Amino acid sequence: MSPQIIGVLGFAVMVAMIFLRVPVAVALGFVGTVGYAVLNGWTQSLLVLGRVPLTFASAYDLSVVPLFVLMGVIAAHSGMARDLFRSINVMFSGRRGTLATATVGACAALGAVSGSSVAMVATMSNVAVPEMRRANYDERLALGSVVAGGTLGILIPPSVMLIFYGLTAVVSIPQLFAAGLIPGLLLAALQIGVIKTATWLAPHWAPVSPRLPWRQRLKAAAGMWKLLFIFILSVGGIYAGWFSPTEAAAVGTFVTIVIAALSGQLSLRQLADSVAESSRTTAMLFFILLGAIMFSYFIVQTQIATSLAAWVVSLNLPPVAVMVVVVIFYIVLGSFLESLTMVLITVPVFAPLAQGLGYDLVWFGVLLVVLIEAGLIHPPMGMNLFVLQSQLPGVSLGQMYVGSAMFLVANGVLIALLLAFPALALWLPRLLY
Repeated sequence: MSPQIIGVLGFAVMVAMIFLRVPVAVALGFVGTVGYAVLNGWTQSLLVLGRVPLTFASAYDLSVVPLFVLMGVIAAHSGMARDLFRSINVMFSGRRGTLATATVGACAALGAVSGSSVAMVATMSNVAVPEMRRANYDERLALGSVVAGGTLGILIPPSVMLIFYGLTAVVSIPQLFAAGLIPGLLLAALQIGVIKTATWLAPHWAPVSPRLPWRQRLKAAAGMWKLLFIFILSVGGIYAGWFSPTEAAAVGTFVTIVIAALSGQLSLRQLADSVAESSRTTAMLFFILLGAIMFSYFIVQTQIATSLAAWVVSLNLPPVAVMVVVVIFYIVLGSFLESLTMVLITVPVFAPLAQGLGYDLVWFGVLLVVLIEAGLIHPPMGMNLFVLQSQLPGVSLGQMYVGSAMFLVANGVLIALLLAFPALALWLPRLLY
């Protein structure tokens, strides 16, 4: 049996195990270990399996992940998310759908200190949805704006997903952060455009909020200084050359703790809970990554990526046509795999293919994250939908699906723009580096 067939069978077994509710990390690690043994023998496979955790644990770059996760959790637990939502709501007062717009705006701003989509949806579902319900917003718009806005956290830097992509594809993390900024802000604008279009077509979905004086709006804008300062210090410090990504994460986390404590919004109990939650999240992410590394070693041995690239070249298709096929593949894959798993099991295959077609791997990383964002919210298996339902058990699945589906238009437009104008992602990294 050829290595390529063994690789395809291994991939199928891994997907089947995930469908059978086997933990993702176990499914990846098991298939990777057994598949490597089939190709190279058990001695080599066990040697690699024993070496992976040591190599993984000694990787200094990975220390950035728990720090950025902790920074986002503290920002959520300390009430910064609620204050931010209220400030943006005041700034955009006097318009129809202000609360939904404020939800997306708050998610975009929180994305500057939190790289987790799941954490953002969990936070904003308890902050924004009750406010919109009290204001008689249509449930579809209220739920959709939270689910879609939550995806901005994995595109706007600092992004945990871009970090894992960079480590897997061996791409500069600062360049990825720079590349994600403009598309992230553009996606937020497109999501607000969806809200404006929906409330224009169906005015009864959202009332017009009372118009507040400009003095009150400017005061609300000034109240956003905390997150702005944290973003400039941590992410801006990377581009200014003050910090490495890991140092920036450490400085940003420390400053977040200090600001929250001095504002009286963070008790020792909340700090302890934040550390415990970020530790659990980090442990889960790292366990999955360990299994994915073993799986990627297996995939490399099968030479699937090389064979796939050679087959695609033989078709003589335009590179953009190949990328459209890749886009469709990721959208389908998002129906049954969670975001981190999609990155870790597909990047070893598709990153070399994209590079062979002449595409920049920094650009491909941004495109990949936008596709993953679509997978997080499209029915029936989007991860953000499950998170929202766990936070608000009484929500209607039908209304949640309709609400999330209409925001997929924003992702679709951004994907088309990235394919047509790669400079959207590449201009800022090239300017800074």
